[in-house]
Amino acid sequence: MTASADNLEADRVLKARHRAMWALGDYPTLAAEIIPELGAVLVDACSVRPGHRVLDVAAGSGNAAIQAALAGASVVACDLTPELLESGRERASWRGVEVEWREADAEALPFSDGEFDTVLSCVGVMFAPHHQASADEMVRVCRAGGTIGLLSWTPEGFVGQMFAAMKPYAAPPPPGAQPPPLWGSEDHVTALLGDRVTSVDARRQTVTVDRFAAPDAFRDYFKAHYGPTIAAYRGIAEDPARVAALDRDLAELAQRHDRGEATTIMEWEYLLLTARKQG
Repeated sequence: MTASADNLEADRVLKARHRAMWALGDYPTLAAEIIPELGAVLVDACSVRPGHRVLDVAAGSGNAAIQAALAGASVVACDLTPELLESGRERASWRGVEVEWREADAEALPFSDGEFDTVLSCVGVMFAPHHQASADEMVRVCRAGGTIGLLSWTPEGFVGQMFAAMKPYAAPPPPGAQPPPLWGSEDHVTALLGDRVTSVDARRQTVTVDRFAAPDAFRDYFKAHYGPTIAAYRGIAEDPARVAALDRDLAELAQRHDRGEATTIMEWEYLLLTARKQG
């Protein structure tokens, strides 16, 4: 097998692993219960209007895509994981909007150059392993003068710290894969987009998470619902000491971020970035 064929096979295996990981648990319920407002935040920041052609990249079950459709746009939602798209179809139907759902790799989008007025991603594209490839594709399919919008967890915020806490227990990433929370760094994202965009607006904001009665409840919820957390626990299932250590580390993380009294209340930081494609 040639080096090129080896690379293609390695990428195929990596994407299959990602697809399977996000099908674990119940991410659509998590997105609906924990961060339902983030899709609307991104859609509003991108000034989506009736008649706009919008692409939601790594859309999951459509938190942003459905909001864009409710704003009157013509929307395509794409994701690597078909189980998430199926949930998105059901949710869009329940909300009474039409969205086109497409299985697609963020690093090789099956769309024409300049096809969309707005290309956005809400805590989605950040999980594609090769950041420059994903950024290049988002820029490519956006029309000249169109909007690119990204909402990503920051490295310093709660979710970025959660991934740092899970890292010692998770399988090591393959060569070339980059950490998802880097998309929450303004310098990283502006370097990815380069001089192909202008009018960059980047803001750090937080979403209040008050769903959990206690830090342990947060941990147990993510153990049951969140694919990356489930995958980390599966990898150490035969080592009770490591399972107990990860249990402790996740609960302690939530405790450190807890600002509540009777219940756990946390502020999860994200980077909201919009830009215009040059042209």
